[in-house]
Amino acid sequence: SCKVFYAKDPLKIVRAQGQYMFDEKGERYLDCINNVAHVGHSHPYVIKAATKQMELLNTNSRFLHDNLVQYAQRLTATLPEKLSVCYFVNSGSEANDLALRLARQYRGHQDVITLE
Repeated sequence: SCKVFYAKDPLKIVRAQGQYMFDEKGERYLDCINNVAHVGHSHPYVIKAATKQMELLNTNSRFLHDNLVQYAQRLTATLPEKLSVCYFVNSGSEANDLALRLARQYRGHQDVITLE
């Protein structure tokens, strides 16, 4: 059930900039699948912010830290009052898993309908 995107002629991507990825021959590819739609690869602001954070602390959200609380407060301030709880997860898969578990807990049902 796990499908490889490039079974016959795999790409060897060696770098990326903006919305493009480049292979070992310098060929440019538009990146439509690697979650770069918002800021692109190698965005200077993201690199600066990530570097600043990693110089201080590089861990995940299983530990308490003031920045998590501050970010949650800033985020929820932009949302309707009913949306006042944040769950920080590592990936879209974790987000989907958590949403499913929360829905099952709230509704008391195990059945799910999905669209392909």
